Amino acid sequence: MRVPESWLRSFASPDWTSEEIADRLTMAGLEVEEASAAAPPFHGVVVAEVRSVARHPNADKLSVCEVDVGDGALRTIVCGAPNVAAGMRVPCALPGAELPGGFAIKPVKMRGVESQGMLCSARELGLSEDHSGLMALEGDSALGADLRGALGLDELVYTLKLTPNLAHCMSVYGVARELSAISGAPLREPAFEPAAVGIDDRLPVRVAAPDLCGRFSGRVIRGVDPRAPTPGWMRQRLERAGQRSISALVDISNYVMLELGRPTHVFDLDRIEGGLEVRWAREGERLKLLNGQTVDLAPDVGVIADARQVESLAGIMGGDSTAVSDATRNVYVEAAFWWPRAIAGRSRRYNFATDAGARFERGVDAATTVAHLEYITRLILEICGGRAGPVDDTVTALPAREPVSLRVDRACKVIGVDIPAAEIAAVFERLRLPARREGGRFVVTPPSYRFDLQIEEDLIEEVVRVWGYERLPLRPPRSGASMRPMPEGRRTIGALKRQVAARDYQEAIHYSFVAGALDRRLSGLDPIRLLNPIAAQMDVMRTTLWGGMLETLRANLNRKASRVRLFELGRVFLADPSVVAGPQQVQGVAQPRRVGLLAYGPQLDEQWGASARRVDFHDVKGDLEALAGPALKVEPAAHPALHPGRSARVLIGDAVAGWLGELHPALVQELELPLPPIVAEIDLEPLLERSVPVYEEVSKFPPVIRDLSIVIESERSAAEVLAEIALAVADEPAAQVVKNVKLFDEYRGKGLENKEKSLAFRLWMQDTRRTLSEAEAAGAVDAIVARLERTIRARLRTGG
Repeated sequence: MRVPESWLRSFASPDWTSEEIADRLTMAGLEVEEASAAAPPFHGVVVAEVRSVARHPNADKLSVCEVDVGDGALRTIVCGAPNVAAGMRVPCALPGAELPGGFAIKPVKMRGVESQGMLCSARELGLSEDHSGLMALEGDSALGADLRGALGLDELVYTLKLTPNLAHCMSVYGVARELSAISGAPLREPAFEPAAVGIDDRLPVRVAAPDLCGRFSGRVIRGVDPRAPTPGWMRQRLERAGQRSISALVDISNYVMLELGRPTHVFDLDRIEGGLEVRWAREGERLKLLNGQTVDLAPDVGVIADARQVESLAGIMGGDSTAVSDATRNVYVEAAFWWPRAIAGRSRRYNFATDAGARFERGVDAATTVAHLEYITRLILEICGGRAGPVDDTVTALPAREPVSLRVDRACKVIGVDIPAAEIAAVFERLRLPARREGGRFVVTPPSYRFDLQIEEDLIEEVVRVWGYERLPLRPPRSGASMRPMPEGRRTIGALKRQVAARDYQEAIHYSFVAGALDRRLSGLDPIRLLNPIAAQMDVMRTTLWGGMLETLRANLNRKASRVRLFELGRVFLADPSVVAGPQQVQGVAQPRRVGLLAYGPQLDEQWGASARRVDFHDVKGDLEALAGPALKVEPAAHPALHPGRSARVLIGDAVAGWLGELHPALVQELELPLPPIVAEIDLEPLLERSVPVYEEVSKFPPVIRDLSIVIESERSAAEVLAEIALAVADEPAAQVVKNVKLFDEYRGKGLENKEKSLAFRLWMQDTRRTLSEAEAAGAVDAIVARLERTIRARLRTGG
């Protein structure tokens, strides 16, 4: 939210510098993200008056102007603006001036006519986006005056980042109220004098949904002039607060919202059929909004409708059919209180956000609808003319303000400082919070505009932020911090990350909110939907880490990256009714931590030492083996997001830990990827476990090496054979001299049946006490062969 300093000081003006105001607001919880001048840097621009306008002799769309800049001589300036006219006062950039963006002004010839300067639009000066013509200045602006001084363009504008609990600060007056509280400066409260009633006209209004609208105030105003110009002071305040000037009626409504935090709406009365009804939408109803978007309405969306159709999205945006225009003569102005729960999340459902919706979903004062309606009425009558009817005020239900207690001892304990009760009482008085002392506690009744004061901790926060966070003492910890030993059989997450990074991967961190359609394709699971997503494409909690990494891959490819290696360590969120609520658990939601890998492009960076080849399944499998050690195994298995035949289930020990494979061709095409990436995802916990080295005596005697070639069914994996050999070594006494086994060859073809293959293993046999004999080595081989024949129906391969 943007707050011009002069507008803020019109309500509360402490004896502080601009920088002190920004610092004190930030320390009080209203973070000032930026404090910048109202206009970007430029110089050499003065107030000028156009004395005459003539058509350019060599260009139809250019004019030759005689301009007075207050130095006693007229300057000839060529101008292309359609609204240039004799007698208007405009900004003029003189030769030597520099405009925003470093654009320098110098005398130039334009189609044969020398131009001694430049007449400027608001956009050329960085004041707004208006580029329809020259920026018209007030007629009393002093000729030759520096424009920055004449318009106060060096005034600071504060950009505030407000947290959701600060609904009462979403206006200039709300910020001024806080500034008055923290500084002690007097607060100028606006006066809401009733507007003169000149007609008896009323518009029937029926509130059919008390759970949508608690209070609805409105009045008829006839005979307005919609083409009346918005006063310069109002237009300037709106533009500096970030609002574009549209028309007088719209500007007045926006002005009241920014100044007082009260969104209002102005209907074209002649376009309303019958009366108005405030209700929930009905199935099948549609509404064309002011932004041109047509939306399908759901039964949980509030609307304002007339006898014919829906006219407005309640508390969010008006409809196009009753929008005011240059032809409007009679209007109906409404100011309502909408229940926050009835507005929250509705605009995001339709992929847009409005200033009105942002305020109503946090809470707007229900007690001041009539007062603010009187204020906006007076502004309309003063600027646009007309005659106002009486105010209709329908009250169905107003939010209750239950008293909240604050124990002085409890407040001091939480804050960590003994604050006297008198100072606490003074804080409540400065915040305009009605409080009474009852022994060792204060009982506070929150005012109607404070939706955030509900529990004791809320009051404690108010006390400490006004008392001053900067006054809290700095105390060292009272107890010593000791380093806990890390079990040798477990590594830290940091150590694991460093090991993955050493494999040439870069860590990525993504939102846990992802697009539901892609997440379902990647995991095959039904993700947990968010009730109030921050964006339409972030509507579910992720069930896999692959979605975020694939989006990051696409972003890198769009920036001409050809080789990408990513990893992420994070939680996924799975619906699981067996999970009970706990300190780090949500009822019915499992949140396992996982490690995701993605590799794309060449296996190695371009170099002369190795030929280029694409990264493949086995490269990433090798990375996983480096992380998990010999306990990692893979077995072929199908996964909906992976290429058939190029995917595998990952096991660590005997437990399934995750998946590895090449992305499915359909997804590669859908995501418009030039090449398929290799992806993997495994559980984190097994990776944090590591085997502790155990000492074994090193033999002084030479090993006996034998090669063993066996024939098995082609469907059996080498891992299965190795597992059987390991069991033979463990169970058979004769085979226990085998210390190491390696697969070194696979053969299919001549000499074997169609469904057979031959695997060749090299065995290292050794004893720590003596050199093994030939008979002992042969016995070990025979024991292994016997087990293989018995368990997997293997046979020794003979012949070539």
